Amino acid sequence: MLNRTGVALVTGATSGIGAAFARALADRGWDLVLVARDRERLGRMAVELESRGRAVEVLSADLSDRADVERVAARLEDPARPVDMLVNNAGFGVHAPMTSADTAPHDRAIEVMGRVVLVLAGAAGRAMRERGHGAIVNVSSTAGFVTMGSYSAVKAFVTSLTEGLANELHGTGVTVTALCPGWVRTEFHTRAGIRSSSIPNFLWLDAERLVETSLRDVRRGRVISMPSFRYRLLIWFTRHLPRRTVRWISRRISSSRNDSRTH
Repeated sequence: MLNRTGVALVTGATSGIGAAFARALADRGWDLVLVARDRERLGRMAVELESRGRAVEVLSADLSDRADVERVAARLEDPARPVDMLVNNAGFGVHAPMTSADTAPHDRAIEVMGRVVLVLAGAAGRAMRERGHGAIVNVSSTAGFVTMGSYSAVKAFVTSLTEGLANELHGTGVTVTALCPGWVRTEFHTRAGIRSSSIPNFLWLDAERLVETSLRDVRRGRVISMPSFRYRLLIWFTRHLPRRTVRWISRRISSSRNDSRTH
């Protein structure tokens, strides 16, 4: 369990869930390392968090570029500047059908939301294990429990990877948590082209409350964090329904959302 403050590195830190994590951690006394592609937005976020009295380091990186990923991994493993919490949050929606001849969108999704999570969580896990404490949060999705294309497949990988890493680091003082939100009111859905009007209001979550619940689960050492009772109930049914029923539900959701993906 993590009952202390320190330095947190957050990927995808300039918007959405990542920005909510950065603000919540700053308000709790954490210093931040912010990782994102957009230097201008990184600068604005740094100024905002510094105004709250926190030390902020910015690291501009394109996580689809393996050289940039290695720079972030090296920062996580730097013994002179220890990172006490990693929030693996960077992500995006996937529109392309899996039958498309152009696999580039799927390749990028697997790279950024799959391989990068493995590389950065592994780097953080090695460094934190040596110090005997730390927390890793991998932002996954309830989409990983249904069958909506490659996005669901990648998020299922992230959740399973998190559980495996939690086993590997069990007893070391390092916690590993998969955050599995449903639909969250952020700019993610606008950027992904998701028709939010097709999603019932009761399924929407607030990003700040989502992060509050997630950080509470991290403190408790929970491996799966699924904020809100309604999503825990929905996913409980998903886990117990016949897979053909899950596929039918997934088809209905996909068609209502114009083949978009959740985060």
